Amino acid sequence: MRVLVTRPQRQGERTARRLRKLGHDAVTMPLSEPVHDGAAAMAALAQTTAPIVITSAEAIRALSDQAGSLTQHLDRPLYAVGNATAEAAIAAGFVTVKAACGDGGDLAELIAAETTGAVTYLAGRPRAETFEKRATELGLKLITAECYRMEQIAPDRDAREALQQSPPDAILLYSRETAIALFRFFNPLPEWLSAARILCLSEAVAAAVPAGLQKNLRIAAMPDEQSLLSLL
Repeated sequence: MRVLVTRPQRQGERTARRLRKLGHDAVTMPLSEPVHDGAAAMAALAQTTAPIVITSAEAIRALSDQAGSLTQHLDRPLYAVGNATAEAAIAAGFVTVKAACGDGGDLAELIAAETTGAVTYLAGRPRAETFEKRATELGLKLITAECYRMEQIAPDRDAREALQQSPPDAILLYSRETAIALFRFFNPLPEWLSAARILCLSEAVAAAVPAGLQKNLRIAAMPDEQSLLSLL
């Protein structure tokens, strides 16, 4: 099966390798790229000794150029959404890492069950409000620092022509923002996009898919890549 991967380049190449091992023909077309602000993250960490919260491995990558200063914070408890994000934190040297299966709401519930104090949230922009909304409902105090932002990338003419000539059978969508970008960049919808299977990581991502394409839509049982790829 020919599969279009819309993730940022680094993650997209990893997903493409995984797809090829499964016997698929993977095509990458990044629709966004991260811009990191490690200094903002470090400034937030310096203000408190509270547990750390991340909802994306991109927050860990934002700290990659702060290795010397980060050492003193590696013993702080860190909470993450999903095993992949938790593994990125462990690889960076964090000692006590706990992962919530599911979404940001599940993460907030995990944290609330273990602490009533403040937590430092290393966030990105734009982001889903799931974690912050549920954390507020549970009475958690958040110290939020935006340490990365995702900038959209419009597909160039060559990428568009390649998709027209060799259309994908399926499209992987990992975030609501990427889904919005895809259907904005390809408007009006080309025939290949109308015919492809659209595989979404979560209900929130699926909500950004135009109503006319709902018949092609499938949603992963769990918001992780293994569940998403099982739809192929």
